[in-house]
Amino acid sequence: MSRSSRHSETSAGPSSQGPRVLLLLCVLALVLVGLVMVYSASMVKALDAGKPATDFFTDQLLYVVFGAACALFLWKVVPYRFWVGPIVWAVWAVAVALIFAVWLAGTDHYGAQRWLYIGPIGLQPSEFCKIAFILVAVRLVVDWRAGLVESRATMVRALIFIIAPIALMYRTQSDLGTTAICFVGILAVMWMGGVSRRVIFACLGVAVLGGLVAIFGTGYRSDRLVFMDPWNDGEGGYGTGYNIIRSYYALAEGGIFGVGLGNSHEKFQYLFASESDFIFAVIGEELGLVGALFVIGLFFCVLYAGLAIAERASDDIGAMIAGGATVMLVFQAFLNIACVIGVFPTTGKPLPFISSGGTSMIASFILVGLVLSVSAAPAAPSVYEQRRADLRLVRREPAPPAPSGRARSGGSSRSRSAAASGRSGSGRIDASARSRSARPSNRSNYRR
Repeated sequence: MSRSSRHSETSAGPSSQGPRVLLLLCVLALVLVGLVMVYSASMVKALDAGKPATDFFTDQLLYVVFGAACALFLWKVVPYRFWVGPIVWAVWAVAVALIFAVWLAGTDHYGAQRWLYIGPIGLQPSEFCKIAFILVAVRLVVDWRAGLVESRATMVRALIFIIAPIALMYRTQSDLGTTAICFVGILAVMWMGGVSRRVIFACLGVAVLGGLVAIFGTGYRSDRLVFMDPWNDGEGGYGTGYNIIRSYYALAEGGIFGVGLGNSHEKFQYLFASESDFIFAVIGEELGLVGALFVIGLFFCVLYAGLAIAERASDDIGAMIAGGATVMLVFQAFLNIACVIGVFPTTGKPLPFISSGGTSMIASFILVGLVLSVSAAPAAPSVYEQRRADLRLVRREPAPPAPSGRARSGGSSRSRSAAASGRSGSGRIDASARSRSARPSNRSNYRR
């Protein structure tokens, strides 16, 4: 059954307005929480560096304004189908060029070469590259479903345009976290695009195997497995397990309702990256379990709203873009939280909309802008509209008046017969139309 047959609305407004409003409210709440917590968690670090206490906060506010402008532009100006047209290959080329630029001229931070500086402006290109790979994945699935490319050729294209550049990014930037986020987003695109479960689970198995090899085959990554017992890091908790221990202390100190906004102890240079990668620990300390669950609940609402918009999308392109962008965004949030609470080893990925950092903030807003762009498109035709579009109506001409007498009686009989024939003809569905309606329709070509 095609997705259009599951809709009964005739316009985007009634069907997408609720999820769109929920998404906007949740993003706004996350941004406000992030601004407050960045100011609280970073003031000590800023003062220690001889800068104003509001230094990180003002930068974050600028990133929010610019990111929100990007999201608004994508939502109101650029139709989402534009990004899977010929422009997608230009976007892919820019992403690959950025990966090579980081490899050749990137800056090392904390043992990983992931940053690129253009004058005074520093950015982490992998945050933008993951969006490009989502769009390329949508294009490959669209071409495959339209029959433009065979399955084997699609696999080759996926190897060249997605797997190879992601592998290069992982190899040159040592960024397993972004690799995992890209994979989950692409997996969501495949699911929304109707790729068979056998293929999806096969890809999942290969990815899990590759992740295990990446973790246990690299010394510093296997050292991060100390998160399962950070006090047993060989240095009495002052080695590789130190930061996760301080995160535990912050969460434990917070209790149910927290120690109060601004009263964190761990942000006084005990907890590393307290304003970025480990800001969730400061949230748990100052706002307690209640505040931490509130943030988690907001991300669950973002997931619900984004998937609802994907479900109500006007075509499968919109469903894949909205679903892939939403899953990618929320998976990164839960990955960060899982690392902070000690469920996963540390990956160094920021918490979307909350952690300090311009690249992450702008990339997160771009993902939201793509989802909002899908919600703004006209909704899919209802099942009744689709049936009417697939019918071949026979025009019934009025019968000529009979002359008189017996001839009129016979003519009347023939007229009634023709009318009955016309009525039955108007209800017949052409065989080719029936076969077309049985297949998933390309709703992007639907015209009202």
